[in-house]
Amino acid sequence: MNKLSTNRNLIIANFTVVSYFILIGLISMYKIDAVLISVFKEIFTIPFLIAQIILLVIGTLFLIKNKKSTLTIVSFLSLVICSIITINSFF
Repeated sequence: MNKLSTNRNLIIANFTVVSYFILIGLISMYKIDAVLISVFKEIFTIPFLIAQIILLVIGTLFLIKNKKSTLTIVSFLSLVICSIITINSFF
């Protein structure tokens, strides 16, 4: 039961981080400029960047050690793609 709970938590965390960066990208693409959105963007971006790196390490170790489910692999791959896009946006 503990592995199932950890698996579910990892999937939720991965999709949360990916959803946040997709939302930030959509806000940027459609040039939505609201003060409240900018405040939340400033507050949450650095913690989500740190969480992205930590989840990549945890996800890699989890996939190496445990049985792989399709949803876990999809969430991890989406996090990897999101990380690549995020890192490329800095350069």
